Amino acid sequence: MMRKFALLALTSAFAGASLPAAAQDYSYGSSSGTSGHQYVLDLGVGAMVKPRYDGADTYLVSPVPLIYVSRFYLPILGQVADGQARTGIYFYPSFNFIGQRRPSDTSRLSGTRKVDWALEAGLGAGFQGDGFRVFGELRQGFNGHKGQTGQIGADLIMKPMPKLELSAGPRLGFASSRYMDTYFSVSPSEAQASGLNEFRASGGFKSIGVASRASYDLTDQVKLHVEGGYDRLIGDAARSPIVRNRGSRNQYTIGTGVTYRFSFDAF
Repeated sequence: MMRKFALLALTSAFAGASLPAAAQDYSYGSSSGTSGHQYVLDLGVGAMVKPRYDGADTYLVSPVPLIYVSRFYLPILGQVADGQARTGIYFYPSFNFIGQRRPSDTSRLSGTRKVDWALEAGLGAGFQGDGFRVFGELRQGFNGHKGQTGQIGADLIMKPMPKLELSAGPRLGFASSRYMDTYFSVSPSEAQASGLNEFRASGGFKSIGVASRASYDLTDQVKLHVEGGYDRLIGDAARSPIVRNRGSRNQYTIGTGVTYRFSFDAF
């Protein structure tokens, strides 16, 4: 049983660490066919059109793992995510992967320093009511940056037909000074090499935007997902010369993918 739990953790870490970005979300009381197992996860893969790097005005298509949590069990705390419940407080694991940023990726980064890939891991919590949910996430960065990131969000949830679920709502992103300094500051040596103005980014709110998702049940285990989002960089992220002079405050994403439902017990 412990091997199953270890496999779950390793699978999540590998999915985030092996691809340019990770998409994960929590579906509380909204999944059809949810069993009484301790863990119910929809795992799959998709393709996402997204900015080449945070603040870029050019885009690329990347493979992305899809991980949606319906039920999640933690020892001592118990069933912290219960997909069988329709309303209530819930908790879930939150993670993200940021790919390596190199000056050779685009001429717009010429003269800036290389930033290694970063893995972010943390916890999310929220409340779901009848037709809506509110949530917040906080993650710690490893390797490429040592800061903290997170977001606050809310969604309206609609089911126009039994197999189709739609959700959409606002998002507010934030980051610590260590994160902002890594991705948005311009050091004196970088300023000299790139021609950009020297800049020191501080922590705070980083973006404001909206996200939406449509999920359709192809079978009891297989789902088709379409996601889209828009973020407007704010604060020091928007004031950074990397964004203001050679990028864009407007960040768009759109993607699609398929997931398969896994249900199991570990304890």
